[in-house]
Amino acid sequence: MRRPPALPNQPGPPFNAPAARRLRAALGMGPEHVAHHLRASYGLPYASPDLILAWERGALIPSSPELTALSGVLWCSPGELIGRPRTLREHRVARGLAPEDVAMAVGLELLVYLAMEEDEQWQGTERQSAALADLLRLSLPDFITVTGREEKLAELLRSAVTTRWQGYVRPVTKVVPLDKRVVENVLRGLHEDYQGQMTATLAWGNTTTTEDAKERGEDFLTGIVPRFWNGVEEGAS
Repeated sequence: MRRPPALPNQPGPPFNAPAARRLRAALGMGPEHVAHHLRASYGLPYASPDLILAWERGALIPSSPELTALSGVLWCSPGELIGRPRTLREHRVARGLAPEDVAMAVGLELLVYLAMEEDEQWQGTERQSAALADLLRLSLPDFITVTGREEKLAELLRSAVTTRWQGYVRPVTKVVPLDKRVVENVLRGLHEDYQGQMTATLAWGNTTTTEDAKERGEDFLTGIVPRFWNGVEEGAS
C-alpha cells in the first residue's frame, strides 16, 4: 500500500535521521521489524522497510503522526527523533503533546490555538505565554522564537550595533524579559565587536578592503541573534 500524501499545511517536524538509525540499531531491529510494528501496532499499513530506510537517509521526512508512531516503536520520546525545533508545532510534537492538550493547558479554544500554529504567530496573553513556556519547557531563546519576537529582536540588535547602542536598551528589554544591566552589557559588547571588526578590516589598506568589510559586516549582522544569546549566557556564567 502506498503512503498517503501529506495533509496540506501539515509539514512534519525537523527529523533527526541519524538518531533514528542509531536508536533502531541499539534495539537490534532491522528496518523490516520497525515497519512491521508500525503496521501492526500503529495502524500505518503502508509502512515498509524501504520507507524506514528513506527516513533514515533523509530522503523522506515522517509526518507528525508517523514520527510519534516511530518513537513508540523505538522506545524513545518524539523529541529524541527531532532536530532542534523552532516553530510552535515542532516544540509541541517534540514534547509528544496533542494540540488539545496545549490548548487546554494555556486556556485557548482548540481552533484558535491551531490557527496560531498554522500562522506561526502566537497571540496569547502574558499568562497564556507563561503557561505555554512552562508546558513546552521553552528556553528563553526558544520562547522568543516561538512567540514571533525573534525578527523584531534581530532588527533592534542590528540597529544597536550599527548606531548608538544605548538607545536600544529599553526597546530590547521590552522584547526580551532580561535585566536591564544584562542587556546593557551585551549590547555594549556586540557594538564594540562589530565596530572594532569593521575598523580593523578597513585599516588593512588594500583594494579589497571595502568588499571585505561589507561581507564581514553582513555576516556579523546575519548572526546577530545567536551572538546576543551567547553574550547573555556568558554574562550569566
